Amino acid sequence: MTTCVFVQLRCKPGTTYKVAEEIVLREIHSELFSTSGEYDLLLKLYIPKDEDIGKFINDHLLDVPGIERSLTTLTFNAF
Repeated sequence: MTTCVFVQLRCKPGTTYKVAEEIVLREIHSELFSTSGEYDLLLKLYIPKDEDIGKFINDHLLDVPGIERSLTTLTFNAF
């Protein structure tokens, strides 16, 4: 069983494509989108049920160079 979360990332100016390339190499996402607005990237992740969500994101994603800020949205039930 997994938990679906969405993570929005704000990147330092000029680094969005480098950040996206590094995320793709890590193979931790289900989907990755470039977005407009306050954040530059949107990821859909499935985190193993026995993993701490915050620790997983911190250990596997937020150490990517160029990430300035993140916003994580937890999901509950699909309709």
